[in-house]
Amino acid sequence: MAVTALLRDHWPEYLSEALGLGLFMLSACVFGVLLFHPAAAGPQHIPSPMLRLALMGLIMGLTAVGNIHAPWGKRSGAHLNPAVTLAFYRLGRVTRPDAVAYIVAQFVGGALGTGLSVWMLGDWLANPAVDYVVTVPGPQGIAVAFTAELGITFLLVFIVLHVASAPGLARATGLVAGALVALFISVEAPLSGMSMNPARTVASAVWSGHAPALWLYFIAPVIGGQLAVTGFLRLHGTRRTLCAKMIHDRRVHCIFCGHR
Repeated sequence: MAVTALLRDHWPEYLSEALGLGLFMLSACVFGVLLFHPAAAGPQHIPSPMLRLALMGLIMGLTAVGNIHAPWGKRSGAHLNPAVTLAFYRLGRVTRPDAVAYIVAQFVGGALGTGLSVWMLGDWLANPAVDYVVTVPGPQGIAVAFTAELGITFLLVFIVLHVASAPGLARATGLVAGALVALFISVEAPLSGMSMNPARTVASAVWSGHAPALWLYFIAPVIGGQLAVTGFLRLHGTRRTLCAKMIHDRRVHCIFCGHR
């Protein structure tokens, strides 16, 4: 399909991907300020940093579930992450042009969502306690952060593929993905900032002006996602066919399987 025809026919899916990650970043920034800015309600009423981190995980998990179940999420499939898009591409569920367009949309949408947050929150978001919700390696170092990012992305993609491809479980895909996001933020964030997503990391880095070990957040999630696909294929082969969507609503047009 020619590029112009692809843009004409698939622009709603690309726009939906941008919107989804933009809203995710807006949520991360707003609640990052509320929970971690020294003058905000979070530190005043919830002294425990770990409890606030767990609450942040719950909020972002619910944000992910909302995106997946929203009309835009059902339209695009709610990848919202280049590592997820590349996993579906490896499985042959996404064409190369659509994969490229999805990834571009994710980077643009994430950056715009953070930019809107900068406009709304200003110095509150820039405060060192919030720091544009950047993802940076923890005090344990880059090697630990790399391993952690690879591991959580592997788990996310492997579990999502398994659930989405199982007829009895597919409807729960959004809830499972949201629960994993919540768990990883609560437990893994001190190690790497819990990204799993190059576009999410770049969205913060663009506005913060610094990006320690940026390469890590590109390489580790992609490797983790590809290892998950390898494991999925070894377990199930090509017997389990699935569409490249978190939730395949038969009432919604699908560019991947041709359902209209």
